[in-house]
Amino acid sequence: MESFRYCLNTSTIREKNIGIEAEIDVAADAGYSGIEPWIRTIRAYRESGGKLSDLKKRLDDRGIQVESAIGFANWIVENSAARTKALEEAKSDMEIVRALGGTRIAAPPAGANKGTVFDLEVVAERYRALLEVGRSTGVTPMLEVWGHSVNLHRLGQTLFAAAESSHPDACCLLDVYHIYKGGSKYEGLSLLGPKAMPVIHMNDYPASPERTEMNDSHRVMPGDGVAPFDKIIKQLHTINPEMVFSLELFNRDYWKQDPLQVAKLGLEKMKEVVSENL
Repeated sequence: MESFRYCLNTSTIREKNIGIEAEIDVAADAGYSGIEPWIRTIRAYRESGGKLSDLKKRLDDRGIQVESAIGFANWIVENSAARTKALEEAKSDMEIVRALGGTRIAAPPAGANKGTVFDLEVVAERYRALLEVGRSTGVTPMLEVWGHSVNLHRLGQTLFAAAESSHPDACCLLDVYHIYKGGSKYEGLSLLGPKAMPVIHMNDYPASPERTEMNDSHRVMPGDGVAPFDKIIKQLHTINPEMVFSLELFNRDYWKQDPLQVAKLGLEKMKEVVSENL
């Protein structure tokens, strides 16, 4: 029996800049149980005079859970002073998430997409430091695969760094598009269990352009591309039947459309690929 939870990553509707309050309402009106907001949007809300307590009340009143959040603290970079500053930023981001009732945040390799390829044991040490910050705030950073980055672009790299962090809270945030973009195969998901993978970013990708030429803007709705959901969905259900499916798109065609209609379509598409392949 299908028991996945469905969440709206606000990147999917971000170009309209409707603000976090309206984004919560869109998620609720579209039928989602969760939201994955961007920290920068929440900070903008606070800078304009908004209170986190009011935002938390709105979430509660609309029945929306903050399943994760998107921040870009540069915790992975080489410069130690920059990493210290990044961990402070990450702590601040996590405190915002916690105030809104959330317990998870994305931890991508931000700041290390080009240039030096880090030893994965070093990445593991730096991720462990981030996990310790997370433990102090009650918010777990999920190590995120980024297919376009020179670091953590492959599934195996991300799993290695998470495992070698040797931390009880270590886990991964994976993404249908990014796994493909980075050159990994979905069969590797079979190594994972529920603790390792609480959330996945759901999307799809077209047959062209070539994988190496694709970027975030090429992502499409689940089921509208060529991702092998007949294999993916069954694997995800085996790994964690209560996994959060967070719709994350950066498609300019969707950005031009009404946010509520895009959100509704995304939820419909996610549920369709589940019902057709489970």
